[in-house]
Amino acid sequence: MTDLLRWARSLEAIARSGLTYSENPFDRERFEAVREIAAELGASVTGEPSTELAVRFAEEYGYGTPKIDMRGVVLSEGRVLLVREIGDTRWTLPGGWADVGESPRQAIEKEIREEAGIPSRAARVLAVFDRDFRGRALWPAHAYKVYVECEPGDGTPAGDGVETEAAAYFDPEELPDISVKTPAEHLASVLALAADPAAGAALD
Repeated sequence: MTDLLRWARSLEAIARSGLTYSENPFDRERFEAVREIAAELGASVTGEPSTELAVRFAEEYGYGTPKIDMRGVVLSEGRVLLVREIGDTRWTLPGGWADVGESPRQAIEKEIREEAGIPSRAARVLAVFDRDFRGRALWPAHAYKVYVECEPGDGTPAGDGVETEAAAYFDPEELPDISVKTPAEHLASVLALAADPAAGAALD
C-alpha cells in the first residue's frame, strides 16, 4: 500500500473518531473537512470519484478501528476446503466479517457451516495478517485477516445458494483460480503452517 493510501486511511479514521465523540459544532466542521481531504487523497490514488468515496466514509461511524475478516482453513486428507461465491469464477477460503456478539470460534464455525454446508471445530489460529500490506485497498475499512485451522465434521461440502454456489476440497498442488479474498500468498503461508503442528501463528 502506498504512503498516500495509508495517510488517507489514517485521516479518515481520525475524522470518524472525532465526529463520533465531538459535540462542538466547530470541531465537527473541522473533522468533516478532514474527512473530505481523506476522500480526495484516497481518490487520487485509487481513481475513484472523491464524492463517492466521501459518501462511503460517511456511512462509517464509531471509533476508527480495523475490522476482522475470519477465514477457515479446513483440511481433509491433505485437501483444502474452498468455496466459490455467487457470481464469482474464483475460489476462496470460507469466511467473512466477524459479527458483534460472536466469539472468534463461533464466527468461523458459523461461516464454514453456512458457506460450505459442513460442521467444523476451530482448532488453532494459524495467522493474523494485515490486509492492506497485501496491496488490496478497499474503502473505507481497514481489515485484519484471521486464519483459523478447523477440523471438519461429517458431510459433503456444498454451496448454500445464498452466498456461495459451490464448495469443494482441492489438492494444494492443483488449486483453481483464487479470489483476492484469500490472497495467494496468504493461502500458501497458512497451508504451510497447517502442515506443521508445532508451528506458531504468523503475524504481520
